[in-house]
Amino acid sequence: LLELVESGGGSVQAGGSLRLSCVASGYAYNTYYMGWFRQTPGQGREGVAIITSGGSATRYADSVKGRFTISQDDAKETVYLQMNQMAPEDTAMYYCAARDTYCSGSDCLRETGYNYWGQGTQVTVSS
Repeated sequence: LLELVESGGGSVQAGGSLRLSCVASGYAYNTYYMGWFRQTPGQGREGVAIITSGGSATRYADSVKGRFTISQDDAKETVYLQMNQMAPEDTAMYYCAARDTYCSGSDCLRETGYNYWGQGTQVTVSS
């Protein structure tokens, strides 16, 4: 079993930055694919960024490419999402997720297949 706990959300003005953290506790954390998703009221979860087990590869939604960076620190069992040049459309509840099955390409940015989820952290960007 894997437990995920997010932190780092808050309010920021457009153009500002935030860094989200996701601490993973449980068996063999670094064998999982880890991802960040976001959700606004009435919408489904949108994949933002994923990092493969061992950190060998990353993938981003087109809407955040060049602005967001996903990384992980295996010693701390933590995955980060550095968000720069933030815009009001980045406002959402952000969730950390993990999956223990293989995915490739854009499939990795779909919530289907992720079997562990954190409780979410709210991010609000004002104009």
